[in-house]
Amino acid sequence: MKNASLTPARLQDDELLLLPAYVLLADGPQRDHAVVVSNGTFSAVGPADEVIARHPHLTPVALPDKLVMPGFVDAHHHLTQSFGKALAFGEPSEIYRRIWVPLENCLDENLVYLSAKLAALEALRGGFTTVCDAGTRASGDASTIAAATQEAGVRCVLGLICNDLADDIDAPARAAIVVRAQQHLARWEGHALVHPSLAVSVPEAGSDGMLQTAAALCADAGAVFQTHANEHLAAVERSIVRRKMRPIEHLHYAGALGPQTLIAHATLVTPSELNLLAGTGAAVSYNPVASSWKGNAVAPALQMAALGIRFGLGTDGTRSDAFRLIDAAETAQRFAFGLASGDSSCGGGELWLDRALRGGADALRLDTRIGEIAPGKAADFLLVDLDVPEMRPSWDLTWELVRLANRSQIDAVFVAGKLRLWQGWPTDWDARAFLREVDDVAREVVARAPIQRVHSAPRVHEAVHDAAHDAASGAILPTV
Repeated sequence: MKNASLTPARLQDDELLLLPAYVLLADGPQRDHAVVVSNGTFSAVGPADEVIARHPHLTPVALPDKLVMPGFVDAHHHLTQSFGKALAFGEPSEIYRRIWVPLENCLDENLVYLSAKLAALEALRGGFTTVCDAGTRASGDASTIAAATQEAGVRCVLGLICNDLADDIDAPARAAIVVRAQQHLARWEGHALVHPSLAVSVPEAGSDGMLQTAAALCADAGAVFQTHANEHLAAVERSIVRRKMRPIEHLHYAGALGPQTLIAHATLVTPSELNLLAGTGAAVSYNPVASSWKGNAVAPALQMAALGIRFGLGTDGTRSDAFRLIDAAETAQRFAFGLASGDSSCGGGELWLDRALRGGADALRLDTRIGEIAPGKAADFLLVDLDVPEMRPSWDLTWELVRLANRSQIDAVFVAGKLRLWQGWPTDWDARAFLREVDDVAREVVARAPIQRVHSAPRVHEAVHDAAHDAASGAILPTV
């Protein structure tokens, strides 16, 4: 019987004893289990009768037909690109040169804040409780992004770009980048929701010394060093021409591959590069939607799993919908590799769900804090409605979450034990008014940014389509 009395207010107590139909644990969905949330963490998880008996002071919250599961982890995002995400549709690869860099260079502090908060809201609505931001090219301080993500309520790995190969960089300027990097790591050390990270956009944007230094600083701080590598054929070929090495080989040569390293994409990888990733303990963000929308290839994630290469799943700022992401992760492997080899499983539902949860937490070096429902871990979790036609009848809940579940089933999103969204919307701030504000400013900044799209605007496409249709039907076309 459904719990008609369940309201947001009932889920905002400092301590909660939850009794759902299922709890998704590391070894799979479990029935007849209870979860206690206290002081922002999971304080107890186990068989319902035992947990209730140990907490007589708590009134259980019955959640029939609900699943309590960990929040998803987005291992690769660009929070300050949210104003232009639809501008990338139908564009060839390396769109960062024509769209993202021009757009981000036009963002002032307020626009950075609004863009990041919009992305954070979208992530929470899609079931992500943690996002890893790769760093922005916008001017200003990363604290603006941190403020936006904290206000939205999402956990953020906050990247700071340390590129040092611009034309005007000299030794003092390079030293200043290192000082700024050290300050960034120190500023956010131990923060509840913000976890500092350093980044070099692509290996070719950093000197060997900066690559090694940034990676070493992250290793010492327990943080993540991020870079995009082996994503596009053009970049791979530039690296071969300039350095006589492929990008991941270049990172290894520079001393920047290690357990602290997170490689975004890694789609165009050779067997020797896979061995480098496995041997150094580096992690990868497998971004299947990015491959579909704007990439040159699909990362061999199944082979990575077989080789023991650590990897999580990332959106790359494409579409912040976690259930669609895990479906895309399995589907991309099936199309790219499984069909040709007769692999009808392609890792099974367990692999993709695990990589979107614990795998992402591990790739971000946050596995001691997030990624699963276990005592002592941060209470970042979702309340998912299973009482929907898509999930009936249920035979294998893990596979069904990968292939059948959708964002509309997420009733509630919690980060650090606090209710952040109820049925898709914040409970403590006016998101709809915020969206109206975003509409007003986004049009203006996109209009003045020197964005170069290869494909024409929709109205031009429609005119071309109409002209082609008229030609095919024998109509006489007007002279332009």
